[in-house]
Amino acid sequence: MRVFQIQDDWGMDHLQLATRPDPRPGPGEVLIRMKAASLNYRDLLVPGRGYGSFTGNLPLIPLSDGVGEVVETGAGVTRVKAGDRVCPCFHQGWIAGAPDLERLTQTLGGPRDGTMADLMCLSQEGVVKAPAHLSDEEAATLPCAALTAWSALVTYDALAPGSRVLVQGTGGVALFAIQFAKLLGAHVTVISSSDAKLARAKALGADAGINYATTPEWAKATREITGGRGYDHIVELGGEKTLPQSLRAIRPGGTLSMIGVLSGPSLAAPLGLVVTRQVRLQGITVGHRDGFEAMMRAVGEHGLRPVIDRVFGFAALKEAMAYLKSGAHFGKVCIRH
Repeated sequence: MRVFQIQDDWGMDHLQLATRPDPRPGPGEVLIRMKAASLNYRDLLVPGRGYGSFTGNLPLIPLSDGVGEVVETGAGVTRVKAGDRVCPCFHQGWIAGAPDLERLTQTLGGPRDGTMADLMCLSQEGVVKAPAHLSDEEAATLPCAALTAWSALVTYDALAPGSRVLVQGTGGVALFAIQFAKLLGAHVTVISSSDAKLARAKALGADAGINYATTPEWAKATREITGGRGYDHIVELGGEKTLPQSLRAIRPGGTLSMIGVLSGPSLAAPLGLVVTRQVRLQGITVGHRDGFEAMMRAVGEHGLRPVIDRVFGFAALKEAMAYLKSGAHFGKVCIRH
């Protein structure tokens, strides 16, 4: 089978198209013929061993998101059958419950082989059926970006109609956060450095937008939007440079979902605001299978469609990664197998 793998040494130069023997399913396992994959910011870090020892060992097949068709099942498999279309779970060992080190370190695309392969062999416990109304490329976007947004807004919060949510940027997680927040009946504000992207976010359902390039003190600008009350939930994707302003924009008792560190990994924020206003700072690392299945039901029930920016062929993985790194995209960048 074809694979893309990081081989010989770490670094993008060592990410190459190669072949491996076709896998076969053992007891409790399913063999999946992959149909599509999608990219996340995480995938840009893995070739450079960006997660240290948790990145895994070489050779390593990258990418964490994908969808495929079950073509064979091992003995004892009951969750799915041949012909089912399934998405692999990012956390292969986290079915439900609270996270622990073991549950958080069995992730696809490092340290475990990821979705850039013609075939994947996984435990039946590590796959979830994909919504029938979605294309392969659309379904491939769901395991990481969509579940991250769902975990932030649903699993770890209790937003109600009329809640106010602020979303940073217009990447994959951000756009799913807009869609899920609107499903919950929330008012959504988006910040971006692009007026064109803000307009597209509003077309997707966002109620307000702020260009942080032309309005650097965007936290001040949110006061009018919230009537001085602040946001119930902020989807924090920037990190170092955005967190200080997020702490000024969140309401007392509100939740800050720390998801990304796109502007820097260091913490340089007025922590007194966390304490005196009883703000909850919640780290989000995708989510468990129970949450994934709940999200899939919601996506199917409401006919939600992921936003796809561009689809590349299998052999064009490096070009797709370069495009993602450029930041020109609006929505998900996908790979068609």
